[in-house]
Amino acid sequence: MTVVGLIVLGRRLGRSVLRSLIAQRLLVFDRFRCLPVADALGAVWSESTSFNLDDHLIAAALPAPGGQRELEAFAGELSGTPFPPGRPLWTFHLIERYGAGSAVIVRIHHCYGDGVALLRVLLSLADPPPGTAPTASTAPTPPVPLPVPTPNLPALGLGLPAWDEVAALLEGGVHYALHPVEASAAGREALTVGAELARIAAMPDDPATRLKLPLSGTRRVAWTQALSLAEVRAIARVLGCTVNDVLVSTLAGALGRYLASAGESVAGLTVRAAIPVNLRPSADPRELAGTRALGNCFGLVFVELPIGVLHPLERLYAVHATMASLKASAQAKATLILLSLVGALPAAVEEFALTLFSAKASLVASNLRGPDEELSLAGRPVTEVLFWVPQSGSIGTGVSMLTYRGRVQFGVTADRAVIAEPARLVEQLAVEFERLVFLVLLGAGSLLD
Repeated sequence: MTVVGLIVLGRRLGRSVLRSLIAQRLLVFDRFRCLPVADALGAVWSESTSFNLDDHLIAAALPAPGGQRELEAFAGELSGTPFPPGRPLWTFHLIERYGAGSAVIVRIHHCYGDGVALLRVLLSLADPPPGTAPTASTAPTPPVPLPVPTPNLPALGLGLPAWDEVAALLEGGVHYALHPVEASAAGREALTVGAELARIAAMPDDPATRLKLPLSGTRRVAWTQALSLAEVRAIARVLGCTVNDVLVSTLAGALGRYLASAGESVAGLTVRAAIPVNLRPSADPRELAGTRALGNCFGLVFVELPIGVLHPLERLYAVHATMASLKASAQAKATLILLSLVGALPAAVEEFALTLFSAKASLVASNLRGPDEELSLAGRPVTEVLFWVPQSGSIGTGVSMLTYRGRVQFGVTADRAVIAEPARLVEQLAVEFERLVFLVLLGAGSLLD
């Protein structure tokens, strides 16, 4: 359950400079000097008594020729490597020589935060825009005092925002007892959430494709060349869909083609992707509010991917209908509440819930939007930002989508037993998107009439 990120820089970055950035801009979040300590009921955050920043910043070099394939192999190895015991669960690996610049691989355990929270953290490392004064998150600032450890934080990695959701429900119960009119509306919402949970429990397990093979524990990663976000938006606008519909449909097509090339029969087949949905009040990745900006506050929706539909337009409209239905449902909020409650219960209950959830899906897919403007790190331009989403239980494949500087990139991480070469799936992603572009251009005249 480790989130792995990659930052590629256009000029060389030295270890001492990166160390100063981490000390000044990351460690203002006191959580990163802590580690979770399990107890009988869950876990508590505990300050590390032997914290040393040098344990978390590792210099590395790639084997020749030191290109993308070598960086993919190194990132895959790191994604499956456990953190050393007794230390906070995060590391920065600096490859000082990568292309014309450098590369930084960031590993942070999911219990520190979800994708939105950790993107905020990474953005806090970037230089402030020209002409602006340093903010609290970018100026050199001593670490703030540690709060009193909160007992029994959810062991699934759900931090304070999600736990507050449950506390709000309990507090709301007292309020509604005194205001019965409001209680009626709240009761209807509770019934809706309960119905969603029942629907999830009644879902049949995902079909037994190679995506559901037993896992080996060895991971590999790959990523695509960037797609133009303007091009993706134009296709979505012409076809009356969303950008997310286009990207998810492209993923479904690529998975179908990959499985077919591996000898699977995919005709008419549908598999599900568990997709995290941000449930914070604001999704602005630049908004930072100390440690409370961390933690996990997301629900899950189970999106059906029609991988057996070969025609790109037919598949796109099937995905569009599915996504529209899920947007109108309470599935994301229902899973947030369920995960929050389960995380506070004994490990055996948590394990049962993970088994139940992972049986319903064959992969995890996540879509994050980064900044439109180019960032810099210690004066070095950030040319690429990628991340790989973690998976839990028996799920062995994760697909991430991240937009940055008007471009979209897919990242694929997979257990070797499930997808031996993620680069082959990455190739199919590019092919499927080009097929959709071709069909739109072919019928552009009639579509625009």
